[in-house]
Amino acid sequence: MRIKKTMSCKAIEYNCISDSFNKSYLPKIGDVALFEVLEIGKHKTVQLSNKRNATILQGDKILGSFANRYATAQFEGYLPDQPTEILDILGAGGAIGIVKSKNAAFHDIEPTKLKLLGFALDDNQQIINTIYNQTQRKVFRGEVPNQAKVILSLGSTMDSGKTTSAAYLARGIKNNNKKVAFIKLTGTCYSKDKDLVYDCGADISIDFMDAGFPSTFLINLSDLKDLYQTLLDQLIPHNPDYIVMEIADGLVQKETEELIRDGDFMKTVSDIVLSCGDSLAVFWGVDFLNKLGKKPTVIAGRFTMSPLLIDEVSKRVPIPVKTLEGLMDKSIIQLFS
Repeated sequence: MRIKKTMSCKAIEYNCISDSFNKSYLPKIGDVALFEVLEIGKHKTVQLSNKRNATILQGDKILGSFANRYATAQFEGYLPDQPTEILDILGAGGAIGIVKSKNAAFHDIEPTKLKLLGFALDDNQQIINTIYNQTQRKVFRGEVPNQAKVILSLGSTMDSGKTTSAAYLARGIKNNNKKVAFIKLTGTCYSKDKDLVYDCGADISIDFMDAGFPSTFLINLSDLKDLYQTLLDQLIPHNPDYIVMEIADGLVQKETEELIRDGDFMKTVSDIVLSCGDSLAVFWGVDFLNKLGKKPTVIAGRFTMSPLLIDEVSKRVPIPVKTLEGLMDKSIIQLFS
């Protein structure tokens, strides 16, 4: 039976799979291992290294990497705190760990269960780790390629519309014949978001996986800033005029809040697009950012599906509200010039 190599391990080649570490080694984020599917739960497919979503069945073998996950609408999961044989799929891109909590929408759905078969070893018989495996780490220096304008796409919470706003904004900027790059800086491995922005017109679309991170939950601030610089430097050959960048989850998620409170990080950001699910989220989100000395340039997100909610917000917040049509309109660039 063929091994299904997940997106989290897309750049990985290994010498062998060994079970010699299974009972004594405590895995780190990015460690690569082979797993057998024991029981199908929430995840019935995994995204392969070629981006194809492959059906998985009991008995299948998948190559994945250990990770943490923070997803308020899905799973909260962590690396095991002791050598563990039975694990869970945390994300379809091949993030593997142990589920701690789940959204009530999945109260009767268990995570897909895996058995650890062995770790992937290199030619020196060392466990392979995905992080910076194929990419040189760059220390944060706050340099943006081509002095591009960085537009930060933030959201009130998961599924508030951050990626969609970023994608349609990229389209609007591209409609002005500008070179647009997209970075998804944080999240859990799965290429859907960066693929959407690319499909909408971005000239290049990259994310944390392009530096080998299967997820960024619980990565410290210094490492996140180095990851940011590493991704920025990958854009140098493309000479972008604008970089649209998404940070996952909501404003008060750990890594998100740390980044937007960091002065050196925010010095690289020209503008903010805030996406929200309802009017109260807009009011609180704008106030939260204002207290940090930041004012969104545009407000967007799921709430703009409702003309009534747009009216509620527009009457109370002196910031342009844009629907998807407004974001991709050629005139949008006037707000970011």
